Amino acid sequence: MDKKIQDKIAQLRLKGLGYKAIAAKLGLSRDTVRHYCRKNNLAGYADAVKLNHGEMLDNGIICPNCSAVLKQPEHGKKKRFCSDKCRLEWWNKNYELHNFGSEKVYSFICRGCGKKFTSYSNKSRKYCSHECYIKHRFGGQ
Repeated sequence: MDKKIQDKIAQLRLKGLGYKAIAAKLGLSRDTVRHYCRKNNLAGYADAVKLNHGEMLDNGIICPNCSAVLKQPEHGKKKRFCSDKCRLEWWNKNYELHNFGSEKVYSFICRGCGKKFTSYSNKSRKYCSHECYIKHRFGGQ
């Protein structure tokens, strides 16, 4: 069984599907799915597995974006996402959860259009965008 199928089984199981439904969807035998789920702590009633999803997220067992099972390194920092693609997707969807320290956010008035804008960690910004800079600096060419 390849990694894609394993991830798909885990994803469907965490959505609350049973062994039989997953097997039918992926064209595998019910016992193959059941064996994989038992081996990877996805066994039990589908509803109970679904309820444990939040706990698995908190413990870093699954990716918060795609619910793929994470293989944690023995030493060093624990992984939170399965890939850079998932990490970027998740942060783009959950931008408001990012903690920008208030001491690093600066407010300015754009020299080009006069709009108020904020800049993160850059004290010397003068324009709200590159387009505004070009229009003001080169006369809108």
